[in-house]
Amino acid sequence: MTASPRSLNVPGAGHNAPIPLGARVGPLICSSGISGKDPATGQLPADAATQVRLAFANMDALLAAGGATLAHVAKLHITVHDNAVRDAINAEWLARFPDPQDRPARHIVQHDLQHGMALQIEVTAFVTSA
Repeated sequence: MTASPRSLNVPGAGHNAPIPLGARVGPLICSSGISGKDPATGQLPADAATQVRLAFANMDALLAAGGATLAHVAKLHITVHDNAVRDAINAEWLARFPDPQDRPARHIVQHDLQHGMALQIEVTAFVTSA
């Protein structure tokens, strides 16, 4: 694996800017802000719960594009527009990380988001052979 960044993208879920959805440098994967954009349409659904479900699915796809799985995730940083989406986030979180002894770190902050986004996820993963 090369030490220079390799851009990672998820078709239909990327930014409307010239930046990748994430990058892999050696064993490290870092994402940009992953939104709940529907990759089938390239649009952001109005419903916050749907955005949460799609944001986590987009995160899963980004990890796969970088050769990672959920087992490689070290931390999630989630920005929410409204704390009301925490229940939907927790549902997706528990579906992916059901074992309380085997979960990555997580941090949620509330902040204004653009373009009707209910949340953005940033993921950090360390890809090992295990």
